[in-house]
Amino acid sequence: MRIGLISDTHIPQQVASLPSRLADVFAGVDLILHAGDICAFSVLDELEAIAPVLAARGDDDPVTVYDARVKESHRITLGGLRLWLTHVPPSPSRYDWYKNDSPYEPYVADTDIVVFGHNHIPRIDYYKSILLVSPGSATLPNYAQRPGTVAILTIVDGKAEAIIHQLE
Repeated sequence: MRIGLISDTHIPQQVASLPSRLADVFAGVDLILHAGDICAFSVLDELEAIAPVLAARGDDDPVTVYDARVKESHRITLGGLRLWLTHVPPSPSRYDWYKNDSPYEPYVADTDIVVFGHNHIPRIDYYKSILLVSPGSATLPNYAQRPGTVAILTIVDGKAEAIIHQLE
């Protein structure tokens, strides 16, 4: 199973459209997970032309707009692995939330993979045996208006691997 991971598109709030190379990188994926800050939900329609889409609501997303694909977070099982899709990880430090065991254990209990956004920084890491993936921002890497990054998550035989792809 191949899953496209994207986050922090901020369309049209900060940029006009998705990078053109995105369709090539996501070609053949079975599912696309958007980790929030979509801003215009028409972006999900564009992504859905490639594959089915689920999204976490970001802090810049409208709360008054209903879209069945969008929830505050999703907890789903893919290829036998439990995945949590969220926008803001549970800490103001934005990325190092998982380095302090005690307060964050409840967030990742019964989870094999966490996909998150908000920080605009691509990163793949592990907390204990949990794969952590921030695909970065497809349109605003490090808050600069240019093509950024996405990730491909591959799940085979109950094992997950993620790779970051540059869109430039």
